[in-house]
Amino acid sequence: MALPGFPFPSAAADYDDRRRRARLRSTRLGAGWGRWRRARLLALRLTLVPLVALGAFAEYMGLDVLPEQDRLARTEPSVLPIAGPSDLQATGTAVFDLVGLGVLDAGDTARALPSLSRLGSVWAVRYDNSGIDTRVISDLIVKVTDAAQVTDVVLAGHSMGGVIALEIAKHLHQDSGGKRVRAVLLDCTPVDLNAVRPESRDQGEEMLRWMGWVPGARESRMLRLAVEMYARHDRFVGGRYVIRGAEFRRAVDDVLRSKILNTDAASNGLIEAQFKAIVAGGAVDDLRALAKPAAGKPRPAIVFIRPHDPYDDPVVDVQYSHQVLIDQVGGVRGTLLVVTTRTTGHANPIERPQEYNTVIEQQVVPFVRQLWRDQSGVASAGH
Repeated sequence: MALPGFPFPSAAADYDDRRRRARLRSTRLGAGWGRWRRARLLALRLTLVPLVALGAFAEYMGLDVLPEQDRLARTEPSVLPIAGPSDLQATGTAVFDLVGLGVLDAGDTARALPSLSRLGSVWAVRYDNSGIDTRVISDLIVKVTDAAQVTDVVLAGHSMGGVIALEIAKHLHQDSGGKRVRAVLLDCTPVDLNAVRPESRDQGEEMLRWMGWVPGARESRMLRLAVEMYARHDRFVGGRYVIRGAEFRRAVDDVLRSKILNTDAASNGLIEAQFKAIVAGGAVDDLRALAKPAAGKPRPAIVFIRPHDPYDDPVVDVQYSHQVLIDQVGGVRGTLLVVTTRTTGHANPIERPQEYNTVIEQQVVPFVRQLWRDQSGVASAGH
């Protein structure tokens, strides 16, 4: 016997399924519309897209950006003591170490260079994660050295940290009253954007574009995760874009532990500020200022540490920086020392501590002391 309303049903289950489908068709959105039904449905669906996007943006801001903004608002630059002076000749000097792009705290780098204590007591600069203000850092150095009753300062900057060190040195040299900058040590420092190798320059400029276009990019951890994973894609992407699962998981774990969940990692905003310091190109002007005595203070020594083979540094064209330094502070009466190393790469004292400490001990320390004695003798003769 046939079931009513449906010709030739094969089973009760088939009957129930047909009734369900018929009921869905009769009650779905737009079932009673006649003319322009498809166009009206499409228009209705398109109106939902902005609402979904707005909801996703609100979640992005509320869960990702705003909590990070709140955390970064409570940070500020600081200096941390690392070691006391290891030489009686260095008791009146403080050495401040500054690290480069993408690094927040110079503590590990300063601890890898015990030879710096031959120049004075060693301090590590920890940047403010929301950005960099060299005037604030120089004022902080003045306060710390005043408390320690120290008058002479040495600044050591690695990679981009050298750009920051030069700007701080200019503030101290010209505006700090009784503070004297004895030396500025530049480790593979790009003196301007032309000294950054093209591939690294392109990555930095792309980062600045994202920072300008995407709301919350300076604080977003999701965007940071995407950028850091892309930077490591060679670890887990094989031929024809095949992703190797085990390597991918290790890369994700590395990024989460070292960059995303680690509150000591440099923020997107700090990295942007660091790269902008290079883009601004003020290092050459700072070098010119340091090449002249100011308020009776002698000119500081400028030391450039670089690999002997310029191609051992894949980030900075150290040959270009070398030539600019010769033009600005070199020459017969210049204050420049260039130290070439054999096994180092780009500003990597943690990986090559032995060679760094050797060249500082045997070349940098004697040069800085001799230049200081020579200039002190000239100043005494002038009086």
